[in-house]
Amino acid sequence: MKKNAKKRISKIPRKVVSKPRCHGTMTESAFWSFIRSALRQKSRFWKPITECKLAARRLYKGVNKRQKYEYQCNMCKNWFIEKKINVDHIIPAGTLTTSKDLPGFVERLFCEVDNLQVLCEKCHDKKTKTDKNEKNNH
Repeated sequence: MKKNAKKRISKIPRKVVSKPRCHGTMTESAFWSFIRSALRQKSRFWKPITECKLAARRLYKGVNKRQKYEYQCNMCKNWFIEKKINVDHIIPAGTLTTSKDLPGFVERLFCEVDNLQVLCEKCHDKKTKTDKNEKNNH
């Protein structure tokens, strides 16, 4: 065999996935992911999210002069800078994979402040993992 000769690799045939959305360029899954992402992006400007953050906020009195506020995690009760917190839905917004899921998803995503809480990144990751495990076990 020659030094630079390429080996023939048998290619496994790919499964053809239909792309019925966006002029034949998007799968059904990609379409709903696109819609879910757009809704979540707009939900950042939802007033109850701002109110939830304000309720968990206090003036920062540490050494960093540029930091104005810190936020208390609802689970571990520790204080964090804004970049290290998430506003979490107590009852998860859920999935959005079909048009039938849309009304419930929107209703849960754009909820009032009583279904929102501030969590630090660690606590938010734990809760998200727990929520996914509970969903998969049902």
